Amino acid sequence: MVTSSSLPAEPRSLAPSTRLQAAARSGEFLITAEVMPPKGCDPTHMLQMAHLLKDWVHGVNITDGSRAVLRMSSLVSAALLLREGIEPIYQVACRDRNRIGLQADLMGAQALGIRNVLALTGDPIKAGDHPDAKPVFDLESVRLLRLIGNLNAGLDINEKPLTDGATSFFAGAAVDPQCPSWSGLQRRFERKVEAGAQFFQSQLITDFDRLDKFMHQVAAGCNRPILAGIFLLKSAKNAQFINKNVPGAQIPQHIIDRLETAAHPLEEGVAIAAEQVQMARQLCQGVHMMAVKREDLIPEILARAGLGKVSAVKR
Repeated sequence: MVTSSSLPAEPRSLAPSTRLQAAARSGEFLITAEVMPPKGCDPTHMLQMAHLLKDWVHGVNITDGSRAVLRMSSLVSAALLLREGIEPIYQVACRDRNRIGLQADLMGAQALGIRNVLALTGDPIKAGDHPDAKPVFDLESVRLLRLIGNLNAGLDINEKPLTDGATSFFAGAAVDPQCPSWSGLQRRFERKVEAGAQFFQSQLITDFDRLDKFMHQVAAGCNRPILAGIFLLKSAKNAQFINKNVPGAQIPQHIIDRLETAAHPLEEGVAIAAEQVQMARQLCQGVHMMAVKREDLIPEILARAGLGKVSAVKR
């Protein structure tokens, strides 16, 4: 268990620099949602989906080559959202960049006005559409969090000063409460907290008893918001595909059966997701919504779960 005495110092800037950061500090129930960058050069659909989410979430995650599938740069995509007045959460994966590239992109993100960052190791190359590509993995998520902490302190990874200005990122990390290894889960979570993670977004959750155990036995005392991952399942076939192709996914058979027997599987998926949001509200400080190619349904899911539009935070 992480205790308050083991927590790292707050980021260099004490004033909240983003709506997400301000809401986290005030103890609000946090809502984030995920959109994928385009597979090509036209960001129109991504921006349309993000605009639909804007008033319902504290931040919109931009994925960075999720499942090792080629997409537009998450940095550029996050900048496009920011230009539209939508608060991005810029996902950064270690899979494709060495420490020089990671630092360069993060400094660029700061210059563009991006402040929320989610530090990820990245899915394995073999899972994606370029299985013969060379993976980098110069760092992994814990060391990436430490790197971000250095940049916030005005130092590079080698402890050399950033002569042209420090960063002020609100850095988060991923967590998987359904990880089969309980000791491994606890050790990894504690290392991420100690490395400077200020919030956590989970992988998709279907076992809420397991989430309850995680919140009470691992996350208790960490003083960091945990956002439960809620995934919209569109059909039984969709659920089976995720179990087969998404690392760590564990959608139980009773949910697959429920989708299989539903007259309208997509409507049933919306109902299941809304129920899961309600369960998450009893256990943790937020939800991270995922609805691949149907991000437009996220507001309906949140409304059915009893959640309204997020309040504007003055900065």
